[in-house]
Amino acid sequence: VLSKSIMGLLPRRNVLREGQVLYEGLDVSVLDENQMRNIWGAEMSMVFQDPMTSLNPVMKIGKQIKESLYLHLNMSKDDAHDTAVALLSSVNIPEPEQRLEEYPHQLSGGMRQRVVIAIALACGPKLLFADEPTTALDVTVQAQILNLLQQQQHERHMAMILVTHDLGVVAGRTDDIAVMYAGRVVETAPTATLFTAMRHPYTEALMASIPKLTDPSHTRLEAIGGRPPDLINPPAGCKFAPRCKYAQDRCLQEDPPLMDAGEPGHSFRCFYPVGTDAGAQALANNAAAGRSASGVPVTLAASGSH
Repeated sequence: VLSKSIMGLLPRRNVLREGQVLYEGLDVSVLDENQMRNIWGAEMSMVFQDPMTSLNPVMKIGKQIKESLYLHLNMSKDDAHDTAVALLSSVNIPEPEQRLEEYPHQLSGGMRQRVVIAIALACGPKLLFADEPTTALDVTVQAQILNLLQQQQHERHMAMILVTHDLGVVAGRTDDIAVMYAGRVVETAPTATLFTAMRHPYTEALMASIPKLTDPSHTRLEAIGGRPPDLINPPAGCKFAPRCKYAQDRCLQEDPPLMDAGEPGHSFRCFYPVGTDAGAQALANNAAAGRSASGVPVTLAASGSH
């Protein structure tokens, strides 16, 4: 939803209630579809989650790539063909000439995603959105796709926003991370800082859920208890409080503002942040009571780990 909001791709029934979407000083949230056509492809582009639903199943690969070249760059037929071949080659698709004449169902999942990336890069965008680009791909292919995106970003000198539910995916591949919960940013920091000095309990819980090579076999993954809030009728106070082991009474009543962590580019929304005296005291109090203010069970063992 975030990527589609910025790209102006949400259905018309969706309404932007507040704020702006600024791109190089231009508020793209107020532009109509015809105005956005000058931005799509040439200025910003998007790699969608599922290549099978992103690609037209009854249209050949070549035609789908050339479509944007005709529309945005006004290329001739021969130039578009040569560019399409070069694009497929740049995303490591073998025999690109032959692939232009094939349909999506004739390609593997990883190959289809490479085609989607080629289409997204066709017009040389300055900003690329990659929305869960490794969904439904096996682990080996996931790594190949992520490495490909990183390579293309560096070679083309473009910015990239990588949307993912897996923090392990962004480690080593991003400069900054913004952690979102219930539709809003709860922590943002340089990547290295977030992994070593996280402040929001949700970020900590996400980190704890990442499998570790040092874990014994058959170790159960740590899940975050409870359920995400109802976005139509959200609870008062901090939206993560009902699932938070640090939660105090204040968290159930007040919505924490975005606070400065005291380090460049690092901010968070929490009254009792992880790794601080306030957070440690809140956790100790909850461990002594056996639960947080919102009813999340808290054990002494959890307290001792901080």
